[in-house]
Amino acid sequence: MDDIAPTPRTQIRRIPERGVYDRATIDAILDEGFLCHVGFVVEGQPFVIPTGYGRAGDRLYIHGSAASRMVRTLSSGVQVCVTVTLLDGLVLARAAYHHSMNYRSVVVLGTAVEVTDEHERLVALETITEHIIRGRWTDIRPPNPQEVKATRVLRLPIEEASAKVRTGPPVDDEVDYTLPYWAGVLPMRLQIGEPIPDSRLRPDVPLPAAVRGYRRA
Repeated sequence: MDDIAPTPRTQIRRIPERGVYDRATIDAILDEGFLCHVGFVVEGQPFVIPTGYGRAGDRLYIHGSAASRMVRTLSSGVQVCVTVTLLDGLVLARAAYHHSMNYRSVVVLGTAVEVTDEHERLVALETITEHIIRGRWTDIRPPNPQEVKATRVLRLPIEEASAKVRTGPPVDDEVDYTLPYWAGVLPMRLQIGEPIPDSRLRPDVPLPAAVRGYRRA
């Protein structure tokens, strides 16, 4: 698996040692997350929209209503920035200035293309659904033609991208290490709660395995 060569737009300049460009790390972060933020500009006004996504090889898929400003704008060929961030912990230093977070993030830049091929659109919708909860696609009614028509799917190549990762303890000024203040890391992770059945769920429908055993990477 080849690395992604940094470009002037993706080269990490602030604390460059945290920059990661190997494809395996980038893909792992994208696969663990399921919420991205899509940044674009419309008539000089920047917007950042949170949405779900899915990855298939070297492609990211996002989707939305055919009436969505985001998908209509991206379909016109504007530049887009897609960001995925995973928070791993709060880094508590002795000095306020050195507080930080442990995190893993990916930025993907490029131009999204609307998926018009009917087969690929269905594959993309399955990819997004399976990315969020693996095994769900075979346990639900697939989209009907009217629903597919009302949905626009966009494909963004993972060609111009970089990751940034922070791990480890706080880094204080040397003179502060003897101060009587607690310092360390408060780990954080996504917690999965007990499934709450819909109030109109048929009583004979069991909890599916994909929901019962739901885990993130």
